[in-house]
Amino acid sequence: MSYQDFEGTESPFGDHQARNQKMRDAAGETFSRASDNARDTEAKAKRAAEGAASSLSNSVMGLLNQQLGAGADAAGRFASSMRLAAHDMERESPMLADLVRGLAHNVDAYADALENRTVEQLTKAASDFTRRQPALVFGLAAVAGFLAFRTFKNAQSVSSPSIQPDHNPARQSHG
Repeated sequence: MSYQDFEGTESPFGDHQARNQKMRDAAGETFSRASDNARDTEAKAKRAAEGAASSLSNSVMGLLNQQLGAGADAAGRFASSMRLAAHDMERESPMLADLVRGLAHNVDAYADALENRTVEQLTKAASDFTRRQPALVFGLAAVAGFLAFRTFKNAQSVSSPSIQPDHNPARQSHG
């Protein structure tokens, strides 16, 4: 018996192969739909995360800009206080009073400059200054690091008195 003998009849394996093919096609289609859903979900999550990050960034920048304005106001008040102090020093030390007035003028100019800027503008200005004067910035960072190191080292070396009572009878004086 050869395969030609079964030409007119249906192969016993044909039905099984057709079912397997349908199952493979259905599984492929299901996998394709699941993959599409996963991509859609990923895209939605990415958009949501970007929106949340943008919203948070805007909120933080708004808060920083408010704090910058408050800092400028505080610097202006400090300059006014310096002018009052210079006025009080005028009789006793006119040279020192002039120096304090000059410092007050500089602080006031600094406050005016801060008041009209945003955090983004200040960041850009600092970045530009760092590009123009890298040695100066590095030197200032080194000095700040040294001062911070000395401050922490001194804070560690200061010992506080014990709050525990001394129970050593040899040290107690009876008098």
